[in-house]
Amino acid sequence: MIKINLLPFRAARKKENIRKQLSIFLLSLVFIIMILYYYNNTLSNKVVDLQSQVEQTKKEISNYKNQAEKVDKIKKELDLIKQKTEIIRKLESNRKAPVLILDLMTQLIIKERMWFTSFDIKNDNSTFFITGVAVDNKTIADFMTRLEKSTFFTNVSLGALRQEKVGELNFKRFDISCSKLKPAGKTDDSKGKK
Repeated sequence: MIKINLLPFRAARKKENIRKQLSIFLLSLVFIIMILYYYNNTLSNKVVDLQSQVEQTKKEISNYKNQAEKVDKIKKELDLIKQKTEIIRKLESNRKAPVLILDLMTQLIIKERMWFTSFDIKNDNSTFFITGVAVDNKTIADFMTRLEKSTFFTNVSLGALRQEKVGELNFKRFDISCSKLKPAGKTDDSKGKK
């Protein structure tokens, strides 16, 4: 019978298997290292890109912040200009109001029977206080009726009425208050249009 020694063949096969496994392990390790290196490189590039985007965004934010401050400053200046123009518009509309009121009073007064001693305007040109003297009570009543019938005054009321002697003549001193019915600007515009 012939005997064949298979041990060297098995030992060679084991060595070959170990060599193959070691080669596969080393190749796998190299492949994993390459994949990790590529992944690390990709992440590093993304981080650099994100950092550059963050820096650019910060620059844009600071630029927009400067522009926003300029816009706020311009808005404040515009508000100030609007306030000034509104004041000018009010002054312009009320500029002729005292003259118109005095003109209206000269039309309403009963000539040679009554005289004003004071004329005050209060509450933003809406309340009038008239003090004067008249020959008799009927003159004062007629004047109040004229005030009520005018298109400019409302709420006409007699505050005080008292006897006053000037020299040898007896006069009636009166205090009348009334309110403005229309704003002075509208009265001025309506006269300008007619």
